[in-house]
Amino acid sequence: MEPFVEIFPGRVLRILEPSSAAAIETQWMNTFCHNKQGVNTRQYKWHIFSSGRYEALEGKLAVDAYERHSATEFFVLSNSSQEVIVTDLRPQALSGTDCYVFPVNMAWTMAFTHEEDRLGPYFAKHRQYDRLEADNARLVKKQQQKEQAIKNGWL
Repeated sequence: MEPFVEIFPGRVLRILEPSSAAAIETQWMNTFCHNKQGVNTRQYKWHIFSSGRYEALEGKLAVDAYERHSATEFFVLSNSSQEVIVTDLRPQALSGTDCYVFPVNMAWTMAFTHEEDRLGPYFAKHRQYDRLEADNARLVKKQQQKEQAIKNGWL
């Protein structure tokens, strides 16, 4: 199965089966779209951010926030289908594509839109961001230590 979008940098670790992808999409909707009444999130999930119903940074501020975040794995969720790609590095250059990038624990999300000249991209934090992002930082540090141990020949 080919990914719905080209991933750069990094590599596609796996493409989730439809049932797993649907569960991730539901979890994302429950996390970021709990206040969606009156907002057309069926067409574009990012309408939750453009409508102001979920607080988010927009444009350059969103990109700057996105670039400051790291994790050990990222989900890339398609807006138009229940497809989810798992990648090892934070994807760049997804402008013009309606998709959502977030770490596995959904500490934050970046919503890329096809209308970035007018709307988006959007960066939003989970309501429990501080705890979740601390977990991400610990996992990244552990991964870096493991990579260093391998490089040194200790593993």
